[in-house]
Order: sequence, then C-alpha cells, then structure tokens
Amino acid sequence: MSKPRHALVLRARSARIIAHVLTGRALDPALDEDRARHGRHGLVEELAIGTVRYAPRLLARTAPLLDHPFRKSDQDLQALSLMGLYQAWFMGTPAPVAVSEAVSAADALGKPWGKSALNAVLRAALAAEAREPYAGYNHPDWFVDRLKAAWPEEAWRAVLTANDERAPLTLRVDTRRITRDEYLGRLAEAGMAAYAHPVADSAVVLAQGALVPGLPGFSEGLVSVQDAAAQWAAPLLAPDPNDTVLDACAAPGGKTGHLAQFAPKAYVTAIDSDPGRVARLTETLARLQCDTRVRVMTQDLIKDPLEGRFQRILLDAPCSATGVIRRHPDIKLHRRATDLPPLRAAQTQLLDRLWQNLAPGGTMVYATCSVLPEENEDQVMNFLARTPDAREDPFRFPVGHERRAGWQILPGEAGMDGFYYARLVRRA
Repeated sequence: MSKPRHALVLRARSARIIAHVLTGRALDPALDEDRARHGRHGLVEELAIGTVRYAPRLLARTAPLLDHPFRKSDQDLQALSLMGLYQAWFMGTPAPVAVSEAVSAADALGKPWGKSALNAVLRAALAAEAREPYAGYNHPDWFVDRLKAAWPEEAWRAVLTANDERAPLTLRVDTRRITRDEYLGRLAEAGMAAYAHPVADSAVVLAQGALVPGLPGFSEGLVSVQDAAAQWAAPLLAPDPNDTVLDACAAPGGKTGHLAQFAPKAYVTAIDSDPGRVARLTETLARLQCDTRVRVMTQDLIKDPLEGRFQRILLDAPCSATGVIRRHPDIKLHRRATDLPPLRAAQTQLLDRLWQNLAPGGTMVYATCSVLPEENEDQVMNFLARTPDAREDPFRFPVGHERRAGWQILPGEAGMDGFYYARLVRRA
C-alpha cells in the first residue's frame, strides 16, 4: 500500500471509531475493537480520542453549516469533518492540508460522493472560526450550568480546563512486594521517565503514555493502573486484620485489589451486577495474586438485597462520572441531565440497603467519581438526616475541598481525577 493511501486508511479507521461514539457507543469499546482488528496505531488513536475530546466545540462549528444533518449511516463522514477541524486547530496541521486529508479519506471509507460536502463544510467552518473565534465551553450546557451553581468561578473554570486535557498515566504500586522508589528504579532502567505522586503514597505518574501490558512488573501484579484519587479509598476505609469487608460495586477491580493488598488478613467480598464486568474483576484479582483471598459474587444489590453483616463497606456508587471526563471524553456527548435522577435514586437505594449490612460500630465509605453535589454531599446529608444511627467520621486530604459532608477532589488538582468521599460510622 502506498504511503498516501496508507494515511487515508488510518484516517478512515479513526473516522469509524468516532462514528461509533457519535451514534451512542462508548469510546473505549470502539477503540478496543479497532485494536483487535488492526493493531494499535498512534495516529489513529490521537485523531479519534482528540476529536471526541473536542467534539462539542467541533459540532458547534459544523452543525449550523449543514443544510441537512448527516444520516446515521453517514456518521463516518461527519467524523471526518470533525477530525479535519481537530487537526487544523489542535494538532498544528496547516488548514489546507487538514481539509485535503479529511476530504480524501472519504475514498477510503468508500464514500467518494461525500467529498464535496466535506470540503464545503470544512472550509466554511475554518472561515467562521477566523471571523469569530469559538467562545463556548466545549461541554454540554446542562453540565456547565450545574458547575457554575456548585462552585466559585475559579473552580468551575478550572474543572472545564482540566477536562479538556489528557489525563496522566498513574500507577498504584503494590508496596507489600516492592517499594515505590524501587519501582521507579525499574521504570528508569526500562527508559520510562516517571515520578512519585506528591500526595498519594502508593502512586507513580509516568511522564509520557505507555502500553500498559509492557510496564515493568505489570503482568506479575506489581503495579495497577489507577488514578491517585482512587488510591485513597482503601486507606480511608482502613480495614483491620480479620475484618469482613464488602466492596459493593467492585468491577473492574482496582479498589478491590487495593483493599486486598492494604489489608491482606481481612476477608473481602467483591460484588458487581454485570457478569462481564465481574469477569474483568476476576482477571484483575488473579493478576494481582489476590484471587484466593477475595470472594467474588455477581448480584444486583438493588433488586436482590445481600445477607450478612460487614465491619467495613466500600460503596463506590454508580454516578454521572463527571469527574473522569478527561479519561472518558465521550461522557461529554453521552451524559444527559435526564440521567441524573435515576442515578441519584440508585445511590439512595444502595446507601439505605447496604447500611443494613453494616455491623454496629462499622464504617462505610461512600465514593463517586462525580463533581456534582447532588450525587455527593447532598446525597450524604440526606442520608444522615433520615438515618438515626449514622454519623459522619470527618477526615482531611492534602488537596481538595471540605464540603458540608465529605471531601471533594476536583479534576486536575494534584494531577488527579475528580472524586468524592464521605466516611460514615454506624453507632454501636
């Protein structure tokens, strides 16, 4: 295959990934499917992920220029239009080159009839940007409105800025088996620049991205990919030896593995409702060499309440995931304000039901990867108000924000994802 033809095929691959996202599919499975079929390619993933990251802005520029929206079957052409603008505005590609490459890639999609429309839309969008630069927030309006209501101006603007950045590759070191400094030495020997995270004791941050399976010690379970904010769950729950511990929404298993490493003599039960995600959880625990010490169950805790009592419960509740947009930029396209009421209802049900599984004197940590108070402090305050035997056990982290109940970390603070934690104790 000639080099020009090969470049067009790569762009067509990116366009198909983006098209999957535009039609409602999550970005990660679309990327995984492309990798399985064709292997990884840096340009394909840069174009796909970058275009999705800036899709709200790119769509705002192109949508008014179309006489008729692209049909669902032609979202790959829509993707080419967005990708061309992404190249021109964020990759430093000269505008004429970006237009030419996007238009020519229609041939590789088998849709040469779309070239004229692509050329017209791209040129009109570039001209419109030159006349009046984009002044929006590259996020859905409903989310911006909620951020403004919840946080002072400097905070909500910082969240939007952080969400448009690439998240670092952060690792959790199994410090039972190797010290963090020793692992940093192994990375240095492998030619991988990295540094110790400033506020999470088990966290290492790579200066550049890397293929995870090739990381030193990964296959032996010495390290896991986990954001530094998520690494505070196990120390906050702090199980004692011989405690019974429940990880209630456990898949894909990062926090479960950390709990098993943090308290190797505790009895950990990990539950998730999705069989596919439970399979990933089981694989994670096997790689971390924790599978023989964790009981794994598939169960919907809302429909089928759990029997038994536990001294410690981690409820990493289903949420809007608005704290991890920089890792999953498709959230900008897929999350709706109408998603929040059912999520809040699920959080309420899980809090109330799992509280009955917490032994008197026991501790529950409620966590989300959301930045919205209605899923976080409001949820906990309402729970405390209706639950007479519950009290908050306050704590402080080195970074973040004390709330009316619990603690909020915002995206980008100390390089971390957005995360919320509250620690609750059941009175004896």
